[in-house]
Amino acid sequence: MFFEDVTVFAGYYFDWNDVDESGEAVRLRRHWENDAPFSEIWQEFKETFDLGTVEALVISDWWSYGDQYEESLYLEPVLGLLTDDASQMTSLRALFIGERERPSLGYMADVTPVLEAFPQLEYLTVRGNFGVALRPVRHDKVRDLRFESGGLPKVVVQGIAGSELTALEHLEVWLGAEEWGAGTTLDDLEPLLAGGRFPALRHLGIRNSEFQDEIAVAVARAPVVARLDSLSLSHGTLSDAGADALLDGQSLTHLSRLDLQHNYLTAEAVRRVREALEPNGVEVDLSSTVGPDQERSVAISE
Repeated sequence: MFFEDVTVFAGYYFDWNDVDESGEAVRLRRHWENDAPFSEIWQEFKETFDLGTVEALVISDWWSYGDQYEESLYLEPVLGLLTDDASQMTSLRALFIGERERPSLGYMADVTPVLEAFPQLEYLTVRGNFGVALRPVRHDKVRDLRFESGGLPKVVVQGIAGSELTALEHLEVWLGAEEWGAGTTLDDLEPLLAGGRFPALRHLGIRNSEFQDEIAVAVARAPVVARLDSLSLSHGTLSDAGADALLDGQSLTHLSRLDLQHNYLTAEAVRRVREALEPNGVEVDLSSTVGPDQERSVAISE
């Protein structure tokens, strides 16, 4: 399973030529037909659009598939172009970094300078495995933060946990497989589960994990859950043990949605979860149930 290309991001709809109908949202990427260096694509972007009116930007494949062993694979110079022009991009509210099907392609970078350069940013999604990093940062506008990875370095979760994000409402971390760089532990997640870091948080997703059962046990007693509107523990290795922990722990009936898609539950466990929550108005997503007899793995790794 791979990630899908973005068609909707932060409320903007991208058409076939990578531009939102309004022209306020743009996707930048290299194509076989346009294999110019990303620096040239960025220059063309600046000449084509009024940077002051661009509200959403998606940075996709920044490298050429023909030069995978050259410096063009590295994201850091791309982010340098972005932050160098931050003073002109006064309307930018939503940024997607590293949009592509396979998160292992390309080498990521520390994305902290992006948050520092764009104090008005409200949506930030980062997709990738190798080299992605975040240092503790203060930001008073970002309300939707997502790190989608097949192998998320623990420094990212530690960076989030150490940050002051006073407006954060929606947080997702896709942890991935150890084989592809994942290193987060339950101890690293504890500050996120304690509930004191982000006062505005209403959605928490700890997804795509090889230790999803242990996460479910921790979530079942986590203080943050009481003030959430939705919770996602999807795309990981959740089994009956994790589902039982959720049902035996604190009440989840206040949630509007519980996302458990891609799981390894038995039919009996699926029934118990539905009967415990759906009559209370909780939308439960148990799609892509793999079943208990299959070898367990995360949905997305490479």
